[in-house]
Amino acid sequence: MRTTLTIEPDVASRLQAVMKRRKLTLKKAINETLRHGLARSAAPPALPRFKVKAHACGGFQPGVDPAKLGQLADELEAGEFLRRSRR
Repeated sequence: MRTTLTIEPDVASRLQAVMKRRKLTLKKAINETLRHGLARSAAPPALPRFKVKAHACGGFQPGVDPAKLGQLADELEAGEFLRRSRR
């Protein structure tokens, strides 16, 4: 395939260094570099496994109703919204 390619200056200087070091033509240097980059991007990087560390919970303080925690979160969020809207 024949195409016109505009190469940015920083990429061009790195490509010229590859051409000089490996004694390649521009065409071969671009093709090899693209092949290498495309092969690396095809396989997703291996990520470390995510581990959840469990912590002992001493329970809730007397007078705290776990069934109303959602209501508490809503009230805190509404209070924060009012505080920000007054600015």
